[in-house]
Amino acid sequence: MNIKQLRCIHEIVRHDFNASRAAEALHTTQPAVSAQVRQLETELGVRIFERNGKRLTGLTEPGVRVLELARRVLEEVEDIRRVGADFRAEDEGTLVIATTHTQARYALPETIRAFRTRYPKVKLRIRQGAPTDLCRWVQEGEADFAIATEAIPHAPGLSMLPCYRWNRCLVAPHGHPLLEVHPLTLEAIADHSLITYDFAFAGRSVVEQAFAQAGLYPEVVLTALDSDVLKHYVALGLGVGILAKMAYDPENDRDLAARDLSHLFPDSTTHLGYRRGRYLRGYMREFIRLFVPHLPEGVLDDGQ
Repeated sequence: MNIKQLRCIHEIVRHDFNASRAAEALHTTQPAVSAQVRQLETELGVRIFERNGKRLTGLTEPGVRVLELARRVLEEVEDIRRVGADFRAEDEGTLVIATTHTQARYALPETIRAFRTRYPKVKLRIRQGAPTDLCRWVQEGEADFAIATEAIPHAPGLSMLPCYRWNRCLVAPHGHPLLEVHPLTLEAIADHSLITYDFAFAGRSVVEQAFAQAGLYPEVVLTALDSDVLKHYVALGLGVGILAKMAYDPENDRDLAARDLSHLFPDSTTHLGYRRGRYLRGYMREFIRLFVPHLPEGVLDDGQ
């Protein structure tokens, strides 16, 4: 048994049991990957994959357990490499942050600026997606941190750090009648077409629950993951928008006006998640401290 065999199993599953795509990811050939799998199956005396002819279709019962342990071994091997890199070149490396558009556009810039000043040799990559995608990327080792709201606290295998609390605002073109309604109520908002985040985006379920609890089911005419896209369609007059308050800037969004909605919806908390038990390099811990300055001393060291 060797690491190469375990990597082959992991990549085959990660690429939906397509051995050719797994081979591409491993920079080798499909016959070489298949040979590694057969050798491991022979050594273990069990079949790891279900097959339909030559095509792999799924994992056998022992294969599920083998994959679980293989992932654990690969994670430990990666952590060993990180320890070496930390002592060899502590200010060099790569940091992949998986996050939503709103976090990348409005919450992260100052942290990124400060981090780049401190670690100019670290290559930063921001990978955007829906919260469920972010968690999966971290779980599978494709990203170091996930920064989002609702999905992270429930993601298995991730350690979660609360970062900050936020709420929502209503945005509408200047002169819109809702801007003059006092007090602004859910009933008044529900009389208008809504533009808000896609169901996969953290925060929309909070909005839906608040309306449903009031017995209201407003018409949602457009959804998206991108706050700037939402504001664009609000400005076109398609409806009024409900979005994160941080995403409205009176200087940049001069064609829109905003009303605070914190009296109508509960606060949400943005979390930073990373794989539980993972070795965090020094610059990774520093990034967390910059983004979560209120983090108590020793929390990250305790989580190593």
